[in-house]
Amino acid sequence: MKPVNSLLAATGTTIFTVMSALAVAHDAINLGQGFPDTEGPRDLLDAAAAALMDGRNQYPPLTGVPELRQAVAAANRRFYGIAADPAEEIVVTSGATEALAASLAALLDPGDEVVLIEPLYDTYLPMVKLLGAVPRLVRLAPPRWDLPRAELAAAFGPRTKAILLNTPMNPTGKVFTEDELGFIAGLLQQHDAYAVCDEVYEHLVFEGARHRPLMTLPGMRDRCLRIGSAGKTFALTGWKVGYVTAPRALAGVVAKAHQNFTFTTPPNLQRAVAAGLAKPDAYYAGLAADLALRRDLLAAGLRRLGFGVLPVQGSYFITADYTALAAEDDVAFCRRMTEQARVTAIPLSAFYAGAAPQGFVRFAFCKRPEVLEAALARLAAWLPALTPAAASA
Repeated sequence: MKPVNSLLAATGTTIFTVMSALAVAHDAINLGQGFPDTEGPRDLLDAAAAALMDGRNQYPPLTGVPELRQAVAAANRRFYGIAADPAEEIVVTSGATEALAASLAALLDPGDEVVLIEPLYDTYLPMVKLLGAVPRLVRLAPPRWDLPRAELAAAFGPRTKAILLNTPMNPTGKVFTEDELGFIAGLLQQHDAYAVCDEVYEHLVFEGARHRPLMTLPGMRDRCLRIGSAGKTFALTGWKVGYVTAPRALAGVVAKAHQNFTFTTPPNLQRAVAAGLAKPDAYYAGLAADLALRRDLLAAGLRRLGFGVLPVQGSYFITADYTALAAEDDVAFCRRMTEQARVTAIPLSAFYAGAAPQGFVRFAFCKRPEVLEAALARLAAWLPALTPAAASA
């Protein structure tokens, strides 16, 4: 038999699948995968149910139902002052992952170079490679995750087509500063490159930080493709409704990629998301405030137990340093924590292409407070028997 695609064949099962299966096998509290353990707003569920029964279940328009494209355009203007034509500059996709794939496909030819920032969401690298493009990796360093400007500038060159920028960032919880965004914008202009902006956690930003889309900086409106996610904004990750805001010339090509990937997204879910995007400011403020309380609960508990907790400005995730507790690598630590403490996290090395900093794991705090408390209680019962010497033996 002739071989199948070599890249996909060589790709193993994701660490998220592995750790989630291990969590099930050991009846562990799963703080690994980043999805809430409660349903989203009831009014959106009701709107989706009603839309399912209203007789409009055939193919919707390729780029999305008009109601949702108009709602995305209105949200762009409301939150960031971005003016976008809902008819020609918004494309609705089957989740933000498809939005990323369609945006990259719209930009990249084989041999083009793409700048990626580590640690990174695990689908970025395979997407770039499947398109025949060449990744150029730049690494942020814990605990502050500051942008290494010299290294970033060195990653850009005459073949650079784009940067893939994730802010607020998974897994670090970093929100890029205006100064850092300005530096990136300068490189894009200098090298005539684009930015695919993964902003799915845009509304999950905590006190002291402010999310500003790169698209809003001078000279960036025609260089950026901005990606949002209803799943993250409304805690309905299984709905898989994403959207791309892009200049007209780019959005048209994104739509062509979307046509060949999925063509469309369930129309009842689109109409429900359109209603959700019109929710009052109090909803968005409450969303961030509630998550901040959960972040603080988990962070304080982890610190009491001896973990080092890195700063978290946005997203669903805390990065914790366990080097004061154990000397083993992060995969082994996460496996043992799942099997013995019955609490699951994700090793931070899963977010790197090569050798990764050791001693860090990612916990998701988008869970009910009582679940977080139970996880901390299990860790408290387990950790006294765990010493660096024993762990390395």
